[in-house]
Amino acid sequence: MSTAALYNDQGAAEAAVEAGQETTPTSSSSGAAFGLFSTDFKKNEDLKEMLESNKESLKLEAMKRIVQLISKGKNASELFPAIVKNVASKNIELKKLVYVYLVRYAEEQQDLALLSISTFQRALKDPNQFIRASALRVLSSIRVPIIVPIMMLAIKEAAADLSPYVRKTSAHAIQKLHSLDPDQKEQLIEVIEKLLKDKSTLVAGSVVMAFEEVCPDRIDLIHKNYRKLCNLLVDVEEWGQVVIINMLTRYARTQFLNPNINESLLEEGSGGEKMFYGSDEDEDEDEKEKKAEAAAIAKRKPYVMDPDHRLLLRNTKPLLQSRNAAVVMAVAQLYFHLAPKAEVGVIAKALVRLLRSHSEVQFVVLQNVATMTIKRRGMFEPYLKSFYIRSTDPTQIKVLKLEVLTNLANETNISTILREFQTYIKSMDKDFVAATIQAIGRCATNIGEVRDTCLNGLVQLLSNRDELVVAESVVVIKKLLQMQPEKHSDIIKHMAKLTDNIQVPMARASILWLIGEYCEHVPRIAPDVLRKMAKSFTNEEDIVKLQIINLAAKLYLTNSKQTKLLTQYVLNLAKYDQNYDIRDRARFVRQLIVPTEKSGALSKYAKKLFLALKPAPVLESPFKDRDHFQLGSLSHLLNAKAGGYQELPEWPEAAPDPSVRNVEVKESVPEWTKCSSREKRKEKKVEKPFYSDSEGESGPTESADSESDSASTTDSASASVSEESESGLESESEEESETEEEEEDKKEKKNQKKEPKKPVQESESEQSSEEEDRKPEKRSKKLKSDSESDSVEDEGSESESSPSESEDFESEAVVTKKKKAAESKPPSKSVRKEEKKEKKEMSLLDLDDFEPTPSPQVTPVNTLLSNSLATDLEGLSLSDSILSPATIIPSGALKNYELLHRITGEGLSVEYCFSRQPFSPDANMVAVQLQFTNNSTSDTKNLHMEDVRLQSGMRVKEFPEIELLPAGEMTSAVMGIDFCDSTQAANFQLCSHTKKFFVSIQPPVGELMRPVFLTENEFKKEQGQLMGMNEITEKLTLDVKCRNEHAIVQRVTTAANLSRVPCGSDKECRFAGRTVTSSSLVLVTVATREEGAAQLMVNCEKMVIGTMLVKDILLALTQ
Repeated sequence: MSTAALYNDQGAAEAAVEAGQETTPTSSSSGAAFGLFSTDFKKNEDLKEMLESNKESLKLEAMKRIVQLISKGKNASELFPAIVKNVASKNIELKKLVYVYLVRYAEEQQDLALLSISTFQRALKDPNQFIRASALRVLSSIRVPIIVPIMMLAIKEAAADLSPYVRKTSAHAIQKLHSLDPDQKEQLIEVIEKLLKDKSTLVAGSVVMAFEEVCPDRIDLIHKNYRKLCNLLVDVEEWGQVVIINMLTRYARTQFLNPNINESLLEEGSGGEKMFYGSDEDEDEDEKEKKAEAAAIAKRKPYVMDPDHRLLLRNTKPLLQSRNAAVVMAVAQLYFHLAPKAEVGVIAKALVRLLRSHSEVQFVVLQNVATMTIKRRGMFEPYLKSFYIRSTDPTQIKVLKLEVLTNLANETNISTILREFQTYIKSMDKDFVAATIQAIGRCATNIGEVRDTCLNGLVQLLSNRDELVVAESVVVIKKLLQMQPEKHSDIIKHMAKLTDNIQVPMARASILWLIGEYCEHVPRIAPDVLRKMAKSFTNEEDIVKLQIINLAAKLYLTNSKQTKLLTQYVLNLAKYDQNYDIRDRARFVRQLIVPTEKSGALSKYAKKLFLALKPAPVLESPFKDRDHFQLGSLSHLLNAKAGGYQELPEWPEAAPDPSVRNVEVKESVPEWTKCSSREKRKEKKVEKPFYSDSEGESGPTESADSESDSASTTDSASASVSEESESGLESESEEESETEEEEEDKKEKKNQKKEPKKPVQESESEQSSEEEDRKPEKRSKKLKSDSESDSVEDEGSESESSPSESEDFESEAVVTKKKKAAESKPPSKSVRKEEKKEKKEMSLLDLDDFEPTPSPQVTPVNTLLSNSLATDLEGLSLSDSILSPATIIPSGALKNYELLHRITGEGLSVEYCFSRQPFSPDANMVAVQLQFTNNSTSDTKNLHMEDVRLQSGMRVKEFPEIELLPAGEMTSAVMGIDFCDSTQAANFQLCSHTKKFFVSIQPPVGELMRPVFLTENEFKKEQGQLMGMNEITEKLTLDVKCRNEHAIVQRVTTAANLSRVPCGSDKECRFAGRTVTSSSLVLVTVATREEGAAQLMVNCEKMVIGTMLVKDILLALTQ
């Protein structure tokens, strides 16, 4: 029967495996008894043999059985050594199952798992994304502090992986590493910051979970990603949605104003009016307060919801229809805590829908509904019948539904609810009946019109056969009678008669308290009750004994003639009771009510102490004070602060700056110069999907934000002008200022002592293009359109291993502007010759900074050659004496990166590029050329570096201090950084005489190399020594524009600082280089096939560098 069921559930294969697994050992055993005791042993032996066989099919079968054992909760740890041997298997299915096993047992068998770390590291480079992810999962499951650096490196690599599944796994690993070694927090925050910029919906939920675990207080990391998270929310997997919604709830409470702020002020104002009418003495003071409050309300601006606040509410609303109860609950709590009162009602229907789910879900939902109904009763009133109790409901669900019904009770629906309660009292569930009686009492307390009806109904229950029902009724009646005792002396008499029958201690104690408290209303019955109680005193429970002593004391003070002897008798019995509370109470009462010479002044006030008027008890909901916990949280469920709970922040009094959520892409839009309206439309089309893909409301939001931001930078916006005219005026004024700055920049560039290589190459391209086409207008148009398409491509692309994760759009815009400025006016031949001479002189002046061994014939050759000719010459095998490493320059222009934006730098902007020249003070350092521009109106002085923060092994050679940079001028400097063959950033402070700016330089992997010259035979020999683990091969389809040899060489040498190696085959391009720090050899081969197919092969001594280089070259060749 079990085998058949298994067959149906898991398929014939698993059923056969399971049946074989259970029958094989017993059939092989010698006897039945022996089979019983040796089954497990035989099973494992059988599995070990299968794992050690040479057949992949047997190994796979064994692993399926083992995973099945684990899923049933059986221990399979003793198979660890046999399974670890198969971790390097080439069978992908087998490898996956081995990793599933290792994740389960790696923490228990740490020593054995450590032995296979090298295998996991190799698996991190596997072409299959699932193997890479599984390897990282296993590596992060080995909780040994020794391998923390390896884990950190693996996480950083995985965070830049092309597969979103692997990046998701790296986000999960961050939490494991943080729990193992909290000291890694800073580095992990950098990885989280990088992953938060990821546009994949698969990664979003996991990285926000890592953010919540590692650095929940770093709200600044969310600012730039807030809108993206809001828009991605619908497409994220369900458990990711829950995490993101909870995080955004806390974020919104710190960044937006309370949408109900005006209503709360009006409520306070109305409260003030009641105080005014209620008091006669302080009339003047109250009147002044009232006027002040009215003035405050009048002065307060009308509340306008932040567009980002509205974006969050709008994008979460559709999730109320989610099939996952946790998502619906998360959206409900978000609306309850963040939405205006008028909009909160939408969550009621979704929560009522969840009441048809499993009892566990119902329990959590009802807990939250019970809290909501205290503050927002009107939300759930239309769904009153949904909270009626079914006989099949568990007790805890029944009690919670009662709580909700009681909270929803009002004058209009109380009769319906009481009819329901009458039915519930007949239930067989005693706990539920007791809760119903308490609910009736609460309804009577809250609604005065039904108090007498409820009291009469409860008195009728006193004749119930069930003692527990009677006892609970007595307790509730006691509380109700305290409100109007003089009207209900008959009920007190009736209850006094029950003392003979009721045995429940709490009920007996309640009756005695009532008779003692209101003994004046029943003067004849009270002494008789005391007489009966004195008889049974020794047999009563402690709570009843205390009330007998109280009754005796009160009767002694009001009717001492009849009860004096009875009181003394009770006090004497209590004096020798076993319970010390009763003994102490007896001594205390004796001294208080029976004055003696020794008794103090308190005995005079005995009557006031015992017979003081006591306020009627307020019957409150147990959920009244739970709303200070965030709804949907474990702390709210338990009504106690659970570990890891984060308090929901209070609303800010003043709205924080909304511009922090503006993404930098928007800032660059006004800075385009000579940009047609068609280009602007293109940019808007490209950018819009990033922010919103549904409903047109978010369009104005973003445009308004960008405009407010641009207005703040130019200080020329006015609120009365419409958005379109405002943006047009700003862009025009900025265009004019930019063109003036560019003209000055051109003059400055001619006077520069240190020359970037980029203008040289641009002039080369100009010359070659002029030879092909003599018409300058056509050429400038062509260049313009090329630069436009390039900028759009750069904006859309997402490079995984770039220094700042996604290329800064603004810096690209600046580069294209410079290109346009340089190429818009083709200079005459005489001017060109002068420029060439001047450039030659400048490069000679720069020898100290760039070239240690200059050769006079190098520069003219380089500048006179066209791009295509230079590329052809690169393939020739020339000796090192003729061509120094600096001769062959990649045909693509050097890429400029932004180090400091002019807005952030308060007028100072800094760009940097990797000049690819040897750094003369230290050959192991990468030369980085910095270009400083002073855009402000005042001079900048003493530009220098401070507070350099580097990873272990890295070094920096600082650039010489720049004493003065006049306003509107530029200068450049060179610094050297030893990156230790890693892409980790060099962080430092860039300081002027007044300001300090934190900046960081992070190199692409291609800039960590220097070109090296090899013959074809040398290349093949070295390649033969770098096989196996040191070889990475990827198949690709070349871009349409990149299917000739010249284009391939250009793109590869742009992506990496490598030199061309001669090759006899037309269908292969080879490149070689060495890493700057360790001189590890890097060999790259691109073999082309038919129809654009190609194969990329990288051979490198350092596997990490090889893997990252493959990614960069793949991107260069395919985009």
